Amino acid sequence: MEMYNEEEVLSLLKSKDEGQNKKAFGRLVSFYSEKLYWQIRKMVLSHDDANDLLQNTFIKAWTSIHLFRGEAKLSTWLYKIAINESITFLNRQRSMNNISLDDSDVFLLDRLQSSDYFDGDALQIKFQKALLLLPAKQRLVFNMRYFDEMPYEKIADISGTSIGALKASYHHAMKKIRAFILEED
Repeated sequence: MEMYNEEEVLSLLKSKDEGQNKKAFGRLVSFYSEKLYWQIRKMVLSHDDANDLLQNTFIKAWTSIHLFRGEAKLSTWLYKIAINESITFLNRQRSMNNISLDDSDVFLLDRLQSSDYFDGDALQIKFQKALLLLPAKQRLVFNMRYFDEMPYEKIADISGTSIGALKASYHHAMKKIRAFILEED
């Protein structure tokens, strides 16, 4: 298996050689597909929607690579595209289905429970409900830190939020999730 070197891939992506561009982009897609898929999936919950949004993310990256300035890592840029695609999709879904922000967690939970790809038991469903009750930004921070084990520094780069604010957000999310799971039905 070929090693992934971000600087090399970026250099090849920006080269004039179309063959090198495509090869480098293939390496980029191979390396980031699974990571980005799960980040998107944790936001939109649907396998099919996550696949579509992942594809949109890579299409945007391919068509916009010439705009990448290199001020952040390529991975940070890709995560930003994926997160923005997911948020846009969720907002569009809420709008199309006439769902208020207050009811969006119920809508997402219904989609999760009806998914062929979700086989969670009662505790997993309760955990997902707790996640869906978090504000979107708090849920995003929790997902990146808890599931992806992403360092606060990288989350800060992706989200544009200070490390202190991220730590506070994660702590509050943990408290809310714990309280929700421990509360009696």
